[in-house]
Amino acid sequence: MLQIFKKLLNNPNRNEEYFTFVYTNIVMTIEEIIQAKTLPLSRKLTINLLYSANWANDMITEAIKPFDISLQQFNVLRILRGQDDQPANLSTINSRMVAKTSNTTRLVDKLITKGYTERITCPSNRRKVEITITQKGLTLLDTIDPIINSAEKKVTKQLNDNELEILNKLLNKLRQ
Repeated sequence: MLQIFKKLLNNPNRNEEYFTFVYTNIVMTIEEIIQAKTLPLSRKLTINLLYSANWANDMITEAIKPFDISLQQFNVLRILRGQDDQPANLSTINSRMVAKTSNTTRLVDKLITKGYTERITCPSNRRKVEITITQKGLTLLDTIDPIINSAEKKVTKQLNDNELEILNKLLNKLRQ
C-alpha cells in the first residue's frame, strides 16, 4: 500500500483535488505510512501530529498557490489585518505567527515588494519600524478568505463539530 501511496503523491499533475483524494481516500495508520511495526504511544502521537500538520499545511499551501504568496506571508497579512488599522512592529508579528521564524523581516520585505504591506519609520525614534497592511493587501485577503475557508473545511471534513471541539481542547492541553 505504501508504494501506491508514494506513487500517487509523486504525480506531477497533482492539485488541490488530487491531494484531497489521496489523503482522504487512502486511510493508513501512521505506522503504515512510516513503515514501523510498533511505536511507543508518545512517539506515535508526536509523529502523527507532525505528519498531520504537514498534510494540512500542504492542503492550505496548495489553495493559495495561485496567489503567489507563501503560507507565512499569508499569516503576516492576516496578523496585520487583525491590527484594526494599527501598525505592528516585527516583534509583534513574529510573536503572533503560527510558525515562528527568524525571517519575519524577509517575509515583510517580500510583501512590501508586492505592494501588500508598507514600512513606516517612527519620526520620533528612527530605530522603531512599524508595518501596516495596504488596501491591496486587504483586497487580496478578501479574495483568498473564501478559498482558505473551503480548504480548512476540506482538512477537517472527516470530523464533526463535537470532534473538532474535543481535538482543539486536547491540542491546547498538549501545549500547556
